[in-house]
Amino acid sequence: MTSDLAARLRAVSLRVTRPRLAVLAALRDHPHVDTETVIALVRADLPTVSHQAVYDVLRALTDARLVRRIEPAGATARYETRVADNHHHVVCRSCGAIADVDCAAGHSPCLTASDAHGFVIDEAEVVYWGTCPDCSEGKS
Repeated sequence: MTSDLAARLRAVSLRVTRPRLAVLAALRDHPHVDTETVIALVRADLPTVSHQAVYDVLRALTDARLVRRIEPAGATARYETRVADNHHHVVCRSCGAIADVDCAAGHSPCLTASDAHGFVIDEAEVVYWGTCPDCSEGKS
């Protein structure tokens, strides 16, 4: 699996480093986590990695489009490695859990705005809000 992650880095002309591999692995295994969680996960493998190093890696991976940064309103930024499609997210209003939601059936209908105002649209960000099953059970 590490060779796959290294290949991803090379494909976008990024050097293969232990912190970059550790961040990619953490996000692959734990989608939708915040920066502090990424730091904790990376430090499990690389105890001496600094906060700044993880922030720098997240920025480089996001800039290279290997990682997507999502920021639901009122929530901390989260990161994921699912970047090759135009999917959306559902967020629990109670606990903040986030899950992926595929774009509506067909050819990405959400990319066809009612009025694009001359923009060439290549991505749509849709966030569904609700209550996750665990939080819903607690309310019953």
